[in-house]
Amino acid sequence: MRRVAPAALLAVLVACAPEGSAEEPGLQVVTTVAPLTSIVADVVGDRGRVTGLVPEGTNSHTFDPPPSAGEALALADVVFVNGLRLEEPTVELAERTIESGTPVVELGSVLPESEYIYDFSFPREEGKPNPHLWTDPTFAARYAEKVRDTLVELDPDGAEDYRANAAAFVARADGLADALRADQESLPRERRELLTYHDAYAYFARTFGWRVVGAIQPENFEDPTPREVAALIDQVRREDVRAVFGSEVFPSRVLEQIGAATGVRYVDVLRDDDLPGEPGDPEHSWLGLMRFDYVTMIEALGGSAPALRALEIEDVSAADAHYPQ
Repeated sequence: MRRVAPAALLAVLVACAPEGSAEEPGLQVVTTVAPLTSIVADVVGDRGRVTGLVPEGTNSHTFDPPPSAGEALALADVVFVNGLRLEEPTVELAERTIESGTPVVELGSVLPESEYIYDFSFPREEGKPNPHLWTDPTFAARYAEKVRDTLVELDPDGAEDYRANAAAFVARADGLADALRADQESLPRERRELLTYHDAYAYFARTFGWRVVGAIQPENFEDPTPREVAALIDQVRREDVRAVFGSEVFPSRVLEQIGAATGVRYVDVLRDDDLPGEPGDPEHSWLGLMRFDYVTMIEALGGSAPALRALEIEDVSAADAHYPQ
């Protein structure tokens, strides 16, 4: 069947949508951050319209959706959110705005509460677990399956399509995981360490045997104190960390400082919810995002990533792209 390009549907506020879009046939599906929108759009295929409310490159933890987002929510047949308190202002708007009976589905609920991770950026005492499950392809696959089950219940006539689309997504996620496992063998186990700006890779690390050394962004999103920076510099030296990873979206002068003080390579291009490339590009998708991050991590730490680089990115069909005006 024809597939809708998720890249064309990311980070679209309803105010930017073409006039009359609310009258298009099929399910009206609303999501939040770009990786989720990509996953959901893959499963929806051409049986509905998907609108992502949180623009790429925006801090989803603090993003306050404008009033125009309410129109998309009011028209929604279903709203998919990550949950785990990732996008609280957006979820609160959804709960105030959606029609009675419209489900708000938390994809993060695929993780039992007993398996939540609390860490540097998400301390247990604040009660907010690390919500970045999608950086682990095993959880992204479970997201797709939860989307599938929800859509089958809402639109039984499309069950065959939703199941086929989800199966294709899971196969790609499994292929990504296999390539990652193969390529990370080019790194000794003691080199599979991450010091990052924002702790978005905790679940990935747990699944694939990496270790998150630290994250310099505290829970309140302010810079760490000089004492905390000094402690991280000591840790980098003590543990022979080979690279520190910053964010392309949120540049960190502190991480740059740590790299300069220790002589360790500073890589400032990691991204957790900002898709690479441009809408319509094959890599502008969840799969493209995660391949980019894994290749960046492995190669910056001294390994090689031939299996990941050879992976085909199949999510996007540019011929089917819908570009909001």
